[in-house]
Amino acid sequence: MKKLKELTDAKIESGRQANPEFMKGVDQIIEQAKSFQEGGNAIKIAQKAPKFQLPNPEGKLIALDTLLEKGPVVITFYRGNWCPYCNLQLRALQARLEEIHALGATLVAISPQVPDGSLTKDEISTMDFTVLSDQDAKVATQYGVAWQVPEFLAEHMRVDRKLDLEKINNGNGNVLPIPATFILGQDGVVTWRYVNVDYRTRSEPDEIIEALKNLS
Repeated sequence: MKKLKELTDAKIESGRQANPEFMKGVDQIIEQAKSFQEGGNAIKIAQKAPKFQLPNPEGKLIALDTLLEKGPVVITFYRGNWCPYCNLQLRALQARLEEIHALGATLVAISPQVPDGSLTKDEISTMDFTVLSDQDAKVATQYGVAWQVPEFLAEHMRVDRKLDLEKINNGNGNVLPIPATFILGQDGVVTWRYVNVDYRTRSEPDEIIEALKNLS
């Protein structure tokens, strides 16, 4: 099985071949975001994670406290089912989900997409982990991983991808989460994290599983 980085690197290279000017612009935006330390306020290891209550695709509210009653919780923030890098990441996590569950942990994937009839039909929402809707990226903001999308990327999504993020998210289409993953111990304290403003790179499932092993 290929590493997630191999899959995302291949996706990046494909993008560079298809649209080199756009990918060059993305590189510049990511470098600028890093220089401004976007994501620098993300909650830290040993910090208590903010509590939340968010709806799943059926509209049922799921509370972090309830999830923690079962054991550790892996929280991953993703941009939406329209993001190819998010799909690669979540497929990779789905493939290792049995191992995550064997370590007593629950996997939760959070995006700003609003739960509605269409959300229950996409690939992500039919995977075997909890998918939650963080409308207006309020929880992402509490976790320090909300990002005001630069106009260059917003225009690309709006014009080239034909994505209406205001409609998809039923509200704010300008704020998306930085793809980030946190592992919480059963006490709700962060024991491991991965935060990178470059949405093209993601934490490896191997790293998450190793961190869960260390926690147990």
